[in-house]
Amino acid sequence: MKVSVVIPVYNERAFIEEVLVRVQATSVPKEILVIDDKSSDGTRALLEDLDKAQSEGKREVEVQNGKTRLSLENIRFLFQPVNGGKGAALRRGFEAATGDVILVQDADLEYDPKDYDKLLEPICDGRADVVYGSRFLGGPQRVHFFWHYVGNKFLTLLSDIFTNLNLTDMETCYKVFRREVIQGIKLESDRFGFEPEVTAKIAKGNWRIYEVAISYAGRSYAEGKKITWKDGFSTLWCILRYNLFS
Repeated sequence: MKVSVVIPVYNERAFIEEVLVRVQATSVPKEILVIDDKSSDGTRALLEDLDKAQSEGKREVEVQNGKTRLSLENIRFLFQPVNGGKGAALRRGFEAATGDVILVQDADLEYDPKDYDKLLEPICDGRADVVYGSRFLGGPQRVHFFWHYVGNKFLTLLSDIFTNLNLTDMETCYKVFRREVIQGIKLESDRFGFEPEVTAKIAKGNWRIYEVAISYAGRSYAEGKKITWKDGFSTLWCILRYNLFS
């Protein structure tokens, strides 16, 4: 079973090399699709350099100022012409994916690829079509941002009310799908509305959904965290829109 790891990237120059190194270090057979969403902090130039090295036939390159080497053999680099948002970048990655299973990975260091085995286990065992990695099922996590926790729990509860699911973490990055599931869904959201939209549409499809506990190392805004209260209100609207009006 091959896994397509889809990584939407926007302004993650400080973390993207380490994320790619960690994803490559996992033992699962995989392809890695990196979708740059018109980054403006040097991330795009870095990824373009990696893409160029790959096109020149290089199998690996030095990264992190020469501290380690990154294999390029199974990575595909895609570049968005304009900044369209996480949802738009994910749609492009899903369309390009060729793996049997598709796994979403953020381009920061909040989510740990060491959790891939537990995320994939319910699908590999034939028990699930979709797996969510929950930050609220007892896995180790950095203590951070009480009001983000409250907001996440409220939005998950509201989503559960409309979908009749009992998820504990609808907003999680770690979502894993059989390819036929995610490629069979018409997605529309361009930004963080992807999370409630895909949850609503999966619930309507009666797919088998599992949750597993994952670790989480949340960032501060000084460390590059991007989501704000405005995104919370946008998510609230998307929950209503995709459960009541579509």
